[in-house]
Amino acid sequence: MKRWQPITQFLLKLFLVGSSLLFHAFSVSAQSWQQLLSELSETEDFEHTSWEDYEEDLEEWAQHPINLNAATREEMERLPFLTPSQVEDIQAYVYRYGGMKSITELTLIPSISWYQRQLMEHFFYVDADQKKSDFPSIRNIIKYGKHEAMGMLKVPFYERKGDANGYMGYKYKHWLRYQFRYGDYVKLGVVGAQDAGEPFGTGKNNLGYDFYSFYLQVKKLGRWKNITLGRYRLHEGLGLILNNDFSFGKLSVLSSLGSATNRIRVHSSRSSANYLQGAAATYTLLKGLDLTAFFSYRKIDATLSDKGGIQTIQKTGLHRTLKEIAKQNIASNTLMGGNINYRNQGWHVGATGFYTSFSLPLTPDQSQLYKRFAPQGYNFWNASVDYGYVSHRWTIAGETATGNCGAIATLNAASYILTDHFSLLALQRFYSARYYSLFSNSFSEGSDVQDENGAYLGFTWIPAHRWSITGYSDFAYFVWPKYHTRQSTQCWDHLLNILYQPNKRWTLGTRLRYKEKAGTTTGRWRLYATFVDENWSAKTSVDYTVSKKMGEKSSQKASSKSSQKEADEANPSQGYLLNENLSYRWHWLRLSGSFSYFHTQDFSSRIYAYEPGLLYQMSFSSFYGEGIRCALVARSEIGKHLLVIAKLATTRYFDRNHISTGLQEIAASHQTDLEIQMKWKW
Repeated sequence: MKRWQPITQFLLKLFLVGSSLLFHAFSVSAQSWQQLLSELSETEDFEHTSWEDYEEDLEEWAQHPINLNAATREEMERLPFLTPSQVEDIQAYVYRYGGMKSITELTLIPSISWYQRQLMEHFFYVDADQKKSDFPSIRNIIKYGKHEAMGMLKVPFYERKGDANGYMGYKYKHWLRYQFRYGDYVKLGVVGAQDAGEPFGTGKNNLGYDFYSFYLQVKKLGRWKNITLGRYRLHEGLGLILNNDFSFGKLSVLSSLGSATNRIRVHSSRSSANYLQGAAATYTLLKGLDLTAFFSYRKIDATLSDKGGIQTIQKTGLHRTLKEIAKQNIASNTLMGGNINYRNQGWHVGATGFYTSFSLPLTPDQSQLYKRFAPQGYNFWNASVDYGYVSHRWTIAGETATGNCGAIATLNAASYILTDHFSLLALQRFYSARYYSLFSNSFSEGSDVQDENGAYLGFTWIPAHRWSITGYSDFAYFVWPKYHTRQSTQCWDHLLNILYQPNKRWTLGTRLRYKEKAGTTTGRWRLYATFVDENWSAKTSVDYTVSKKMGEKSSQKASSKSSQKEADEANPSQGYLLNENLSYRWHWLRLSGSFSYFHTQDFSSRIYAYEPGLLYQMSFSSFYGEGIRCALVARSEIGKHLLVIAKLATTRYFDRNHISTGLQEIAASHQTDLEIQMKWKW
């Protein structure tokens, strides 16, 4: 490792000097909304697999922005960075002054911060026309609808062990998508996707791709607010019984609490798990009273027990080896249910219920302590009541659920705006150890909505015009043992995020996080600076992390047999990362690049960093060990119809001679990938 110290010092000096020169020598383009959103959210928010799906939804919105003067509350609440109270402030302003003349009028609404205004400019525009159009005729839909065809190919310049012996297909990943769209009224599409190593056009994939998704969505058809056929995602209430859509993290919840809780979204991503298949629709019975019904039948991947039951439901969607293919579509799941929701003058109350069954019984290994209360059997039901209130100052939201498990789960939260520049959020949750729902996904410290009792306190403070400070403290207690534990555990989680914008070009920020969980403490610190102007942008960031196991003996007192192990546990794992993101725009060409140097002692001190990527790909890479990461993205809009994006990325490690393990192992210390994406619209 010593031989790399001169290189490390040189790279550090080059990094700091280069950043300084760039900041003072160039002018930069507006930041991408992805990068802006990353500075308002916590890294763990983006670790969630459905972030890719949500990013696709926001990217489509950015491609088809909405007139702010005609936007509905539900449309604005789809944004993860606007609170319900801020939405009310915007709508009140539009109503009071007869609409906005320019998007810059958002500066006149005190509760909207600078970052939020920058993000809104990507998704909204301002037009004097506030009329809500009627549903278009079939003739106009066919004549004026927009078509879009997109494809992606990923070429790895390396070979994994499974590519030579183990995987049934070639090493290239690719997908295709066709979508027809008419405004926000009609959306029709089909997706075909292939992961690296999966067979194409053979065996079970005789139709070509390993995964297909098809969907049709019609919105605003009279009283029918939403009709969706094919593959879709649902989010009801606060997710205690039903949410296979995106769920926000601890920092994002400061703005997402109380937003529209009932939504149906088409499944247009390449993810081959965590979706429903059938039909879902929302109908307005009376003003403010909506009824949603849904039905789903789909095949699922599973691992079977010795008795022929479902031991584990597989959600990876990977079918590369004979073993993985044997688990493909081995069972089926049926789901049916509905939701009724009433809104009036800031109040809302709703009820959700569903019944689900499997073709084979669930038979988890309950001899493992953390699976003691896992669901078992053929048939299950869940029901919940959600409620809330939104005003200029108050936002209240909650949901209480139960099921055939005979236990309850409840989540309740309230936020209060003390001034236009300071707000508080308090959240409480109790999830019984015996409670379960097979489709739940809600606010939690653990991975499941089960066995958790916790309290959360967060705040948002704008002390001055160009300052924004957010933070939270969260406590969670788990009565029953979790994975790799044999007793009750608890977790303390604290975060502070500070943003400062001295002028329109510069943004400075820092983030500190301290977490204690299951005998391990982890501290993370990030410092970054962003410079933005007309054609250039640059962002420099420094990350530091330290992780340590608590309650262990020191290395001096350790016994001879375990001294080395206990010494490793007593010494903290540390790491840092230096990252530079650059972007340049010249007419029809946009270039983005990132460079990272990372040095961590092990996986415990891993660090996440944002890097530019392709459309519909929120790229947050994880780094541990020692090495460098470089990525270059070229984006070109050729005429009005063709968009071409290419990304070349490479990672080189200094502390190892192979990457990954098993069939994913690469017999080299570096890996390079080329991704090419093309979109044709007409």
